[in-house]
Amino acid sequence: MTARTETFDVVIIGGGHNGLTTAGYLARAGLSVKVIEKREVVGGAAVTEEFHPGYRNSAAAYTVSLLNPKVINDLELHAFGLEVVERKVSNFWPMADGRYLEFNPDFEITRAELAKFSEEDAKALSRYYADLERIADVLRGLVLKTPPNVGSGWIELIKAARIGNDMRALSLEDQRLLLDLFTTSAADFLDGYFESDAVKAAFSFDGIVGFYGSPYTPGSAYVLLHHAFGEVNGKKGVWGHAIGGMGAITQAMAKSALAHGASIATGVGVREVIMEGGRACGVLLEDGSAVRAKAVVANVGPKLLFSNMIAAEHLPEDFRRRMENFKCGSGTFRMNVALSELPNFTCRPSEGEEDFHSAGIVIGSTMEYLDRAYTDARAYGWSREPIIEMLIPSTLDKTLAPEGHHVASLFCQQFAPELAGGRSWDDAREEAADLIIDTVNAHAPNFKASVLARQIHSPLDLERKFGLVGGDIFHGRLSLDQMFSARPMLGFADHRTPVKGLYLCGSGTHPGGGVTGAPGHNASREILKDFRWRKV
Repeated sequence: MTARTETFDVVIIGGGHNGLTTAGYLARAGLSVKVIEKREVVGGAAVTEEFHPGYRNSAAAYTVSLLNPKVINDLELHAFGLEVVERKVSNFWPMADGRYLEFNPDFEITRAELAKFSEEDAKALSRYYADLERIADVLRGLVLKTPPNVGSGWIELIKAARIGNDMRALSLEDQRLLLDLFTTSAADFLDGYFESDAVKAAFSFDGIVGFYGSPYTPGSAYVLLHHAFGEVNGKKGVWGHAIGGMGAITQAMAKSALAHGASIATGVGVREVIMEGGRACGVLLEDGSAVRAKAVVANVGPKLLFSNMIAAEHLPEDFRRRMENFKCGSGTFRMNVALSELPNFTCRPSEGEEDFHSAGIVIGSTMEYLDRAYTDARAYGWSREPIIEMLIPSTLDKTLAPEGHHVASLFCQQFAPELAGGRSWDDAREEAADLIIDTVNAHAPNFKASVLARQIHSPLDLERKFGLVGGDIFHGRLSLDQMFSARPMLGFADHRTPVKGLYLCGSGTHPGGGVTGAPGHNASREILKDFRWRKV
């Protein structure tokens, strides 16, 4: 029997949030679009799963802030069911010595919290927030712009000049701040504001989220900034929760794309990109069928695409060699747990639900702790005292668990992408998960007994299940050599690739990882330009 073949203007490999964003924009522009998703459900790492009967939670990506407001509005995500609520408390740090630190949406409450550790730090908070917000605004201005493609002619030089003029418009002090944030460590940057170790550790946490490194590692200051440019419901710097979990975002995106004529296929993977005459002209699926298209758009990570889906002879030698060395691995270990009751913290005992239970509850309250977690991971495979952010979304969303019960996300840092000595994460995942549970239990002694079930995603699980090479939640390290015009590589920052007709739309392109929709937004703009100028 002859294998079935379909034809579209565009075929998209991977139905994660950026693939769906790209599909939504292209379908709105009148192109025929087909999204191919290997899993049975669209959403990539932004999905909601029932992991124990009656208990649902976001499986991998777990909180909302970076989702771009323009993408929300353009794709009409609220009209397709998206509702985002804000955390009552931003973050909460329990400490081994019985103290705690709380970051609150109310500035005065946060300042009073810092004053418990240092009056000078409380005074410095306004300056820190103001400085970070000014530079975050610069980043917000770049997020939806395609970076200049270095070495690609006069049009790109003009683009670079425009961005350069924007940078020159900054004050000299803001230019210095920008340089600091792009090149220094989180620890060095924070030393310019704060003296208390606990306060610096609290702010440093954002600098090592999804970054396999220490807060003393150069480049971690940018990762801190990357997590500061978001907003929820028009409020900058706020974190929130999508009712129904992160899958509510991608389901709204899918409905938006379908409403404008896009087609989505699930449960079938892409075996390879079809190449004819030196250009991509479709994809061959694992079931033997094919989808032909004028343009192929990859929402999978660039390393996965170019190592698994395109034969080496179709790639320039230098590009292929550099892509082999593209750095992936965010040091992430992800768990979901079903709970019979809320954790009761020794540092802040509670008889029931408190506002701080809706916060990002972070275990890792000293700079030494954060640094040692990374050195442990390098030496032993994972930290002997893991860095953990626990979020209990059922405090904000009663649809996720039975009444009186809860679900918690455990987002854990500094777990080696690959273990030494040939050991597999399949052999180590339960041991690491036990350590994570015990670490939380040391701060909330009722926690371990309250765990009814758990869903474990080691770095290897994240790779196999979601296609995240090395378990990298960002599709590639956020380091200076893999950012902006160098993401994923100099000469190919404009979502195009060395293969004609093949584009990138995922987090391996500018501005990088997180559930932003920005790479998909930007890729669709470049693809539509090429359709307009008949380059595809």
